[in-house]
Amino acid sequence: MSHDIYPVLLKDTYINQEQYKELYQRSLEEPEGFWKEQAKKYITWFEPSEKVLQGGFDLLDVVWYAGGKLNASYNCLDRHLKTHADKIAIIWESDEGNSKKITYHDLHREVCQFANVLKKYGVKKGDRVCIYLPMIPEAVVAMLACARIGAIHSVVFGGFSAESLHTRINDADCRLVITANEGMRGGKKIPLKANVDTALVSCPQVQHVIVVKRTDNKIDWQKRDIWYHEAMQIVDADCEPEILDANDPLFILYTSGSTGKPKGILHGTGGYLVFAAMTHQLVFDYHPQDIYWCSADIGWITGHTYVVYGPLLNGATTVIFEGTPNFPSPSRFWEVIDKHQVSIFYTAPTALRALRQEGDDWVKKTKRTSLRVLGTVGEPINPEAWEWYYHVVGEDRCAIVDTWWQTETGGIMITPLPGATPLKPGSASWPFFGVEPKVVDDKGKEVADGQMGKLVITKPWPGMMQTIYNNRERFVETYFKEFPGMYLTGDQAYRDKEGYFWISGRSDDVIKVSGHRIGTEEVESALLCHPAVAESAVVGVPDHVKGQSIYAFVTLKTGYDNSDTLKKELIDTVRKEIGAIAIPQTIVFAKGLPKTRSGKIMRRILRQIANQEVDNLGDLSTLSDPQVVDDLIEQVKKLS
Repeated sequence: MSHDIYPVLLKDTYINQEQYKELYQRSLEEPEGFWKEQAKKYITWFEPSEKVLQGGFDLLDVVWYAGGKLNASYNCLDRHLKTHADKIAIIWESDEGNSKKITYHDLHREVCQFANVLKKYGVKKGDRVCIYLPMIPEAVVAMLACARIGAIHSVVFGGFSAESLHTRINDADCRLVITANEGMRGGKKIPLKANVDTALVSCPQVQHVIVVKRTDNKIDWQKRDIWYHEAMQIVDADCEPEILDANDPLFILYTSGSTGKPKGILHGTGGYLVFAAMTHQLVFDYHPQDIYWCSADIGWITGHTYVVYGPLLNGATTVIFEGTPNFPSPSRFWEVIDKHQVSIFYTAPTALRALRQEGDDWVKKTKRTSLRVLGTVGEPINPEAWEWYYHVVGEDRCAIVDTWWQTETGGIMITPLPGATPLKPGSASWPFFGVEPKVVDDKGKEVADGQMGKLVITKPWPGMMQTIYNNRERFVETYFKEFPGMYLTGDQAYRDKEGYFWISGRSDDVIKVSGHRIGTEEVESALLCHPAVAESAVVGVPDHVKGQSIYAFVTLKTGYDNSDTLKKELIDTVRKEIGAIAIPQTIVFAKGLPKTRSGKIMRRILRQIANQEVDNLGDLSTLSDPQVVDDLIEQVKKLS
């Protein structure tokens, strides 16, 4: 397979091509020495670790920086105060287009105050705190205040429904929730506090809800509710950081799984912070004068690592964006870049594909002369969108870093480096330091270059998850059982002859919509909440804007007829149960679904039917009723 190569190498970067090869080799051959150096370089420790790496994948007893003592909030704030207290830490760009700048000194003060508020309401080390906020500065304050006192934050994306919120609060056994009266997104108000009230009907353990006032609209008020601004007025701004062990948990973040119930990915402190800081600096070639903007929401891992922890660990100015790419116009991203002179921009291919559809004029109305590094995250970027990003947005002068990583990995795993990697549009390129990926067949044997297989990681890395919260069995089953001694990513990939990795998407039943992982069973369960639905099956189909969209097959109960009204009701049900992100793009009403005699739904067949790839459906002899397949093919043809 041949691909164009763009030899786009920026000058005066931290790493050049020769250094990359040398350092990468060393990181695999001498991980102890290599990661000890990085820990010393990027993090301030109250006490150094006794041992850098203990254990391995074979016994699943990996421990990074054992015995090391530190605090994430101290590393993001306190240690910067001596040298650049007055530097801007956060530039907040509101949905309406207003801006607010917060210095490291001011952010430190607010975090200390809010940490005291949390303590006042009984939060202590090891307690879980749910954060359900829009993209406002208080979201960062809440995360760092939790980290300061050793509480474990669990951020829930503000676009999730009350039901999704309730599931996550209960699974993590959160005792306190931080929310806003409302959120703003694309000119619309999001009823966050109302969603919290609905979610908490069956969360008796939650004693307090702290509410940030984002809009002037009135909301229902309960005895447990506390206004953020009022609580902050009655505490002081002195709060010593808790001294934590490197392996104390920092946060839980839920991600969809193929078995329906979201997985609470648990990340520790020491290893995660080292990896976040190092990847942020080297992948984006971040320098102190840069204005850095990652457009992700803090409800996702990208927001955790590359909006909050990575940038603040490195003393950067990080832009926090509340709005959407196309409100009030498709020029919004590029206008914000000009307004704040952003030099590093990191966003999702979904957003780029949607903006590309609107035409080049919206981009060309702006200057974008400050840009030097462009990044993508969340899903593979197709070469056409990459070329547009490079030629139109970056005007042929910016390095593009197409990054591959996951909630579970904590930070970027496969990526170009701006001064080291000639670029191939659509490829995640080469592995980051200490990361050893391989492509294997179903038996775990490495496949030849150019051959598609399952992507695995063969060595531990500092940013890796510790476990699935309260479910070690699922952790082992999901990631390590199929190929003992290797971490199974769940993605399909191939490596070309120059060592570039090409990621083609999920190999399990998880659909990636706009870079967000949605479990098929989650959507199926939501559809089944409607009284008309007897059975449902959901698959992903390629979507030139979202990467994948959700395609649902629904069998109705006797006495119900399909109609546009019913389709609308089903969409509303999914919106209520999960959120707008999980709404099916297409719903096909089916008399029956293709099942084996044991009752297992054959999603492989449904995927082919949805994609209208029906010339070779393979062996259908195991189906209990092969006629179902012909009926479905006919139905899908009618829709198209």
